[in-house]
Amino acid sequence: MAGQLEGKTAVVTGGSSGIGRAVAERFATEGAHVFVTGRRADELHAVVETIGSATAVPGDISNPADLDRLYEAVAARGKGLDTLFANAGAGSFATLEQTTRKHFDEIFDTNVWGTLQTVRKALPLLNDGATVIVNTSVRADDGMEAFGAYAASKAALRSYTRTWAAELTGRGIRVNAIAPGTIDTAALATVGGPEDADAVKAGFAANVPIGRIGTAAEVAGAVTFLASADSSFIVGANIYVDGGEKQL
Repeated sequence: MAGQLEGKTAVVTGGSSGIGRAVAERFATEGAHVFVTGRRADELHAVVETIGSATAVPGDISNPADLDRLYEAVAARGKGLDTLFANAGAGSFATLEQTTRKHFDEIFDTNVWGTLQTVRKALPLLNDGATVIVNTSVRADDGMEAFGAYAASKAALRSYTRTWAAELTGRGIRVNAIAPGTIDTAALATVGGPEDADAVKAGFAANVPIGRIGTAAEVAGAVTFLASADSSFIVGANIYVDGGEKQL
């Protein structure tokens, strides 16, 4: 039985670990050839070796030259681009009092400008009927202490998703977003340090109605749905994958 993305060409940014890696693996399982990019080259190549039908293009989405190299590789394959998962992002903590221009720029250059450039530079390659999925976050909806710049950057991406969706419908290109809740990735362990990882996870899980934090594979399932024809009547949406955290 053919996969949901059989014969498609996909790009996943931030694909060396966590949600990005899980999505790249799922896309390949569903029959797509996946171009995976990320800043950690060794991890990226390991991902590609694992999933098989994939091409690693190391790079940083905040660097226009790196994005150009990525899309040159996609163009060289000669089949255009059917699905883009704009996932790469950065996040760090700083209270209002602690926020500096450097901190703000580091977050917004990657999460907002980098994502905008990721989508904009993909436009010439996107086939009619292609899908674009933007990774936002439930943090855009709350007031988590010391996470203001990150939350604001993700709120900006939610807004851009709506605008891009409106602009690209004429080409039959569907743009949607996903908003993951607390997901069990390596990044989560950095919140309180490796020695506090279990306590941090338990603390987050206590605020999730389903009683646990999510997995990267669960997010990948939602992204794959948005990338597939099964979501053909969904445009401009922001799908929450959060165990009910922001719903109940």
